[in-house]
Amino acid sequence: MRKIIEKFPSTLLVEGNDDQHVVWAICEKFSITETFDVFDCEVISNLFPQLPIRIKLREPFLGILIDADADLLLRWKQIQNILTPLGYEIPEEPDASGSIVKSATSETTIGIWIMPNNQVPGMLEDFAEILIPANDSAIPFATKAVDEVKREAVAKFSDIHRSKALIHTWLAWQDDPGTPMGLAITKSYLDHNHELCVLFVHWLNRLFNP
Repeated sequence: MRKIIEKFPSTLLVEGNDDQHVVWAICEKFSITETFDVFDCEVISNLFPQLPIRIKLREPFLGILIDADADLLLRWKQIQNILTPLGYEIPEEPDASGSIVKSATSETTIGIWIMPNNQVPGMLEDFAEILIPANDSAIPFATKAVDEVKREAVAKFSDIHRSKALIHTWLAWQDDPGTPMGLAITKSYLDHNHELCVLFVHWLNRLFNP
């Protein structure tokens, strides 16, 4: 994992570059006070080992932004297994509005957001799909195209990655084809005022700007 100089004592750990740029774009749209770094761990297997290290370093606030993928509760259990031995009280299920947990033995407050919405399987691309404007005229055609190529066995993506195929198909049909998800928020292709995005912003502020 590449060395990156961090500016702030608190950190939001994310799985990859797309997550990092989506968070940056949302923070810019909502003028969130800049009090934390967004650290790209590149893959989730790099992210989990960061937790005990940063807790030991006494970061005041530490955020975890990860995908649920196929099994939300399995992902939550992985977090429990890391944080419970470190004194954190982890509930049986994630909070729908984003979890924030504390430890009796550590000074670090930890926030956890599991994409897309802390409630269902999925990933960053599912979050982005939810932000597609409700009156968008292209998404029905993009959905039809993705489903048809999958049905006809032309496409090779797995079912869990359907949202990846869909959002990137839809983005390919915008004014600037192939715009990345973060920039799609900046350009307002995606609706940052959607209630899910607002909920995510509230979680960020509850954690990093209490």
